[in-house]
Amino acid sequence: MGASIVQFVIGALIAFIGMWFVMPIALFFVRLAGFYTIVEEGTCQVFVLFGRVAGILKEPGLHILPLRLGPSAFLVNWLGSRKVLDMRLDQQYLRSNPVNSEEGAPMGVGIWYEMYISEPVSYLFKNADPRGSLAANVSNAVVRSLSNMPLEQMLVNRHGMSRMVREEVTPRSHEWGYKLGSVYIRKVHFRDSGMIQQIEAKVVNRLRQVTSAIKQDGANQVNIITSTAERQAAIEFAKAGAIRPRIVGQAMQAITANSEVAAAVFEILETQKILESKGQLTLIPQGAELLNQLLAAQKIAQD
Repeated sequence: MGASIVQFVIGALIAFIGMWFVMPIALFFVRLAGFYTIVEEGTCQVFVLFGRVAGILKEPGLHILPLRLGPSAFLVNWLGSRKVLDMRLDQQYLRSNPVNSEEGAPMGVGIWYEMYISEPVSYLFKNADPRGSLAANVSNAVVRSLSNMPLEQMLVNRHGMSRMVREEVTPRSHEWGYKLGSVYIRKVHFRDSGMIQQIEAKVVNRLRQVTSAIKQDGANQVNIITSTAERQAAIEFAKAGAIRPRIVGQAMQAITANSEVAAAVFEILETQKILESKGQLTLIPQGAELLNQLLAAQKIAQD
């Protein structure tokens, strides 16, 4: 039982060493000898031997080089070179390309575009810096295509401007192995700070004028409504003042038709006036003339 456990441990240790150390080293030398290569997803491998392209591998996966390149597969890693290219879609944004409008306004155009490698051999050998050349070509196309355009069209028609730039750049990019994808004019702006300040001042002044006009129109409408309401109120008050004597006269005529009712109404009115006044009422019994004289003398002394 103990001997079997020792054998199991030794076998596991040998397998571990073989998997993690011996196998990678052996595969490295086999790959270095040119027996196989692995192409990753989204990449391309170009093999160059003695200044000539020996083979191009675009399909991802494991490739047996002798079956792809022939006998030159055993020499390409020693006497040649292997170029690994990224074939995925790439993007770039060029900021503030100088353009003059038809009116002479200095404008800046920001353009965003996509590109990817379409021909690996042309990309490697027809241009030393294809990415930089494509950026310069796009920038020049922006200047050539969009210069002397009306300012209004330049600020509004971005889709048409993008199409013009793409149509001019696409043929040239194919020559360098690059294929241009989407092109979009992302930003159009003024480059002269003095002009920007003038435009801002004009916009502010215009907003002030519009605000003042709105306030004045509102004040005028309020004045019209107020004057109309006052005129209508004055008319109604005048009508009420005109018919008041007639209404009071009719009421007095109805009251005086009965003498007892008239006496009671006038007595109530007199009492109400006395109660509403600020005077003091002093009740004196009958036959007290001396008390009446004393109260009158006291009132005179207080005044």
